[in-house]
Amino acid sequence: MIEKNLIKLYADSFSSNWELPALTNYIEKRTYSYKDVATRIARYHELYKKLGVEEGEHIAIMGKDTAEWCIVFMSVITYGAVIVPILQDFNPKDAASILTHSDAKLIFINEGIWKGVKEELKDSKIEAAFEIQQNKILYNNTTLGLNENFDQMLDNWLQEAYPRGYQPKDVKYTDVPNDRMIILNYTSGTTGFSKGVMLTANNMAGNVTYAFRLEIMKKGDNELCFLPLAHAYSCAFNLMTPLATGAHVHLLGKIPSPKIVMKAFQEVRPNLIITVPLILEKIYRDVIAPKISKPAVKALLKFPFVTNIIRKSIQKQMIDGMGGNFHEVIVGGAALNPEVESFLKRIKFPFMVGYGMTECGPLICYENWRNWKLHSCGKALKDIMEVRIDMSESHDGKVGEIQCRGENVCLGYYKKEDITKDLFTEDGWMHTGDLGTMDKEGNVFIKGRSKTMILGSNGQNIYPEEIESKINLLPYVQECLVVSRNGRLIALVYPDETKYKKANLSREEAVKIIQEGRKEINEQVGTYEKIGKFEIQDKPFIKTPKQSIKRFLYK
Repeated sequence: MIEKNLIKLYADSFSSNWELPALTNYIEKRTYSYKDVATRIARYHELYKKLGVEEGEHIAIMGKDTAEWCIVFMSVITYGAVIVPILQDFNPKDAASILTHSDAKLIFINEGIWKGVKEELKDSKIEAAFEIQQNKILYNNTTLGLNENFDQMLDNWLQEAYPRGYQPKDVKYTDVPNDRMIILNYTSGTTGFSKGVMLTANNMAGNVTYAFRLEIMKKGDNELCFLPLAHAYSCAFNLMTPLATGAHVHLLGKIPSPKIVMKAFQEVRPNLIITVPLILEKIYRDVIAPKISKPAVKALLKFPFVTNIIRKSIQKQMIDGMGGNFHEVIVGGAALNPEVESFLKRIKFPFMVGYGMTECGPLICYENWRNWKLHSCGKALKDIMEVRIDMSESHDGKVGEIQCRGENVCLGYYKKEDITKDLFTEDGWMHTGDLGTMDKEGNVFIKGRSKTMILGSNGQNIYPEEIESKINLLPYVQECLVVSRNGRLIALVYPDETKYKKANLSREEAVKIIQEGRKEINEQVGTYEKIGKFEIQDKPFIKTPKQSIKRFLYK
């Protein structure tokens, strides 16, 4: 058990950082200080009391990422209730199914989303719904009279509770033991259905206090949040860690295209960047690769002295382009393309690739970028997590399932005793479902998901993700999926319409170029990994709210 109590971390942070900026809506430029955050949390606590919400009951939140979203989230866990964050991208039926399954009593939601969801909630326990940003009542089936001037009601209740005004000394939260569940986080369903992961205060304390120990974030630091807060990865390091530290989070609040994110980097100048591979891969594919592939540059790169100058120049351009003020870029959520990884490592760009999953809230492995080993995902968190490679079902005796145990491991899946039992081995280690290896120093290397691994005709292990990462770097490819048909590997490829139109090419011309790229790919892979055919897709792949391809739909 982590020694520091998670909820007390926030009581201490809010009161000691009272006047510092805490949360800013990047688009509206609206900033909340720690005082504002604490005061609004106190108002919600009065609401929960009036509504008879008891400790351990569930409150859902579904909407776009804003400062107000963050405040609701913190108000729930500091009250002693369980927060159920739901991705705003879930379709109404799936969202309603999650809300019903989660036993949520209240929901904070954007009005537009509520209109689509409310008709599907006939079997849910929802008693009231509130608009996240406008403090507006959308639905009320409680005995408490709630009028249209809801915001004023909250102010009045707070005034009654704290007649002298809410002060730092008043920031005292419910005693929530670290072993209690505080977050019910639903996975996005890449395998066909969502599971409610039960995360405890201890799981999150393991992530947050580990970040403290590494000093990756400090009081007064600027943080740019452009990843969905309903994901454990973003929630832990774009919300929970900064607010426990006294840092300032700027919430992008819009779809994070590379162009928009790069502009925000220039304005916010973050001290730490938490990202997914897509951003770095886009920068490499759209900006760097075209430069270094020019004949003149290729010729110059043959000379070591010139190569160093060019690499330093590219490194500086990248660092300056991302705000120029960060000490590290942490990549998570998926594997980074190996070619991009290798290039960034060569130019000494300050980045590392970590490893985690929702079931660990999320962190399992990390290593400082200076010590991070190429193509690894770091080492198990020291004194927090343990990792082993289980070879009991290995096909080749080299790659096995990555299993872990430690402070960050969840309780299991909500109301799913059968799959919770399957989540753990008989000796208490958690199945990750990922395949990999580990070297003598403890560096973990991921090969792919056990469910996506393809067994070749001669018994070879084929990891489609590794091949896909190469295909995705071909000109005019937006995304792809490698499948096996009758013992033959087929790549389903969706062209990038924006790219080929920008290059004044027709779809047919772009497809021809993509098809010609198959030979290049087959020269980069093993004999048993060669692609027999590129099958061009007319429509984008169907995805989860996390924007991962629903692989189970494609054969």
